[in-house]
Amino acid sequence: MNDQPRSNASYAFDRDRLHIVLVEPRIPQNTGNIARLCAASGAILHLIHPLGFQITDRHLRRAGINCWDAVRICEWDSIAPLEAGALERGAGWHLFSTRGAVPYHTVEFRRGDYLVLGQETGGLDQQYIDRHPGRTLLIPMPGQGVRSLNLSTSAGIVLYEAMRQTGLLNTHTPADA
Repeated sequence: MNDQPRSNASYAFDRDRLHIVLVEPRIPQNTGNIARLCAASGAILHLIHPLGFQITDRHLRRAGINCWDAVRICEWDSIAPLEAGALERGAGWHLFSTRGAVPYHTVEFRRGDYLVLGQETGGLDQQYIDRHPGRTLLIPMPGQGVRSLNLSTSAGIVLYEAMRQTGLLNTHTPADA
């Protein structure tokens, strides 16, 4: 097992940015939308293999449109080395699941934190969640009849709350300024 990112990514453990971690994503359009979100927000995207698509998939590229050069992506063979490196550096490691017990908006996020989301079809593995008591957060859904939110919607919700808390929303310069 490789303990380094598949790509040369010196920013894998950047302490000034937020990180979105997608564990074995299956739907290319969701990953493309999240890549676009990361480009727009300055967050770093980590993809944990195996993926349910090729990184060159046309749907993935279409969802990201013209921002692929602006996305900082790290690909990993497994989550273990990323998690170990993040925790070793004192970063927050926040899991998101419908099985979480703590509402995401009650947690204090810091720059350099990792926001970990599971695959669309089953979320994060229960054994993985069980190894992280107190770190599994949920997005409250006060409506009725909805089991879960779309992965890219969830990523946007939690990323922008983390950006709000860390002051990263105030660092944006409009492109036409």
